[in-house]
Amino acid sequence: MDQDNRIGLVKRSLALLVNQLKPNDKIGIVVYGSTARTVLEPTSVEEADTILSAIDNIQIEGSTNAEAGLLLGYKMASKLNDDEDAINRVILCSDGVANIGETGPEGILLTIEDYAGRNVYLSTFGFGMDNYNDVLMEQLADKGNGAYAYIGDIDEAKKVFQEQLTGTLQTIAKDAKIQVDFDPAQVKGYRLLGYENRAVADEDFRNNKVDGGEVGAGHSVTALYELQLKDGASKSWGKVTIRYKDVDNNNRSRESSATIGPSGELSDATLFIAAVAEFAKIMKDSEGVGESRLQQVLAMAEKHAASERQEEFGDLVKAFMEVRGK
Repeated sequence: MDQDNRIGLVKRSLALLVNQLKPNDKIGIVVYGSTARTVLEPTSVEEADTILSAIDNIQIEGSTNAEAGLLLGYKMASKLNDDEDAINRVILCSDGVANIGETGPEGILLTIEDYAGRNVYLSTFGFGMDNYNDVLMEQLADKGNGAYAYIGDIDEAKKVFQEQLTGTLQTIAKDAKIQVDFDPAQVKGYRLLGYENRAVADEDFRNNKVDGGEVGAGHSVTALYELQLKDGASKSWGKVTIRYKDVDNNNRSRESSATIGPSGELSDATLFIAAVAEFAKIMKDSEGVGESRLQQVLAMAEKHAASERQEEFGDLVKAFMEVRGK
């Protein structure tokens, strides 16, 4: 993480986190470059000035040994794991570019898998635009029983660490898996947009040995499918099933299903997300994409944007159209 704007954003983000925690919460800090070292032993948030001072003094340190940093962080968190009611979590802030030690998610998680199985969760937060390794950070969070988010600016940091803090840190369901079954008599074809890094084989859906994702309080997930319906298709296109383990009930597995079908008029939020997904498809397959398709995306985005940040997406589409037209 070798750019000052990144480390500065990390410090401001962590300061936001400190200010949202309760006085009896504890924070410890580990930094890693070529090696990993402890900057602050677990300290009560009652001593916020001490914690904030330690954060402010963090410096960039050589290469990036994420494996060593995570291992030291897990060792620190595991020392606090005696309280069954406590939420123990390692928070990794990085640009995701591991270049010393193990550099891939499988190898790194092998190093810390024993800790990951002791109710110590992992959240990963990526910083930086140029070489940010989104796949590595997402898969680390997935295998570390936690969540990940990208922090591009201070507004996004406020959204994650202030508005969504509870959902980010408090796990309410473990190993959650979602399976969507379309009725071939109603649906001719379908395609899931995204989630390639979260795919679970159909035969592993009810295999409790296969890891799923963790769900936080207030957490929601949106998945988009492209469907090609058959002529005369009914209003029942299939079913969606969710399976998960209780957090506090001996890991008991629970499962529930619901029918898939049209639900009437779509919300502004859903239509805006659809516009973003369509734009992503255009960016990926830009050859032969006509101007009219981009205009449709822009119109949909502008009509259904519900915040200033969403309105900025419309500006992005306009900028792309302008560059493309030159």
